[in-house]
Amino acid sequence: MDNENQAALPDEILARRERLPVKPEAVTLVGQKVRLLPLDVERDKAALYAVTNGSPITLGERSVGAYDADEMVWRFMSSGPFATLEAFEHYLQRLVSQPNALAFCVLDAATGQPVGTASYMNNAPEHLKIEIGAVVYSPVVQRTGANREATYLMLRHAFDVGYRRLEWKCNALNDRSRHSALRMGFTFEGIQEYHMIIKGHTRDTAWFRILDREWPDVKRHLEGLLAV
Repeated sequence: MDNENQAALPDEILARRERLPVKPEAVTLVGQKVRLLPLDVERDKAALYAVTNGSPITLGERSVGAYDADEMVWRFMSSGPFATLEAFEHYLQRLVSQPNALAFCVLDAATGQPVGTASYMNNAPEHLKIEIGAVVYSPVVQRTGANREATYLMLRHAFDVGYRRLEWKCNALNDRSRHSALRMGFTFEGIQEYHMIIKGHTRDTAWFRILDREWPDVKRHLEGLLAV
């Protein structure tokens, strides 16, 4: 590893830094369970709010009764739950307006219903790294494989366009997110203590990553999970 890092990078790798924009290029990603469209606040806000605010939900043959939106969706996020659609709209607007991020609306492929969000964020093309974050899913699609396929689609696209490192970060107390990252093939890198203050509380952050040299094995692993 030390010898590898001492060697100058090939010109082809260095040239990618000039090709990749700071604001990731808008793209639509299509899978079997989900489709990811660039988030449009006006188009998506009402539907997304309806499936993340604690109200009963029906999606095809699946349904969820009234639920605790904080416990099921927002507890470990930087914002939420939201008492009004207007407050939720402001949250979505912050996602789409970040200069180094691309927010997606995640749709259930079978029904076309928006069911969550995910973002490319903290994009650093000069270092060929980017993060997947702002991941929120309605309880109606939690544990259905929707997040797994959406993450796979985002990973595949990012490595295809030339990134070398994909990051996943979460509150260190968020056991579901940490387990999900490991199951999908991310490598745990450690805990950054006192990383942020969120909702009046200290947030220690768990860091995970996939490197381009690891991606072929992770890709096969994820495709195997998705085929089940």
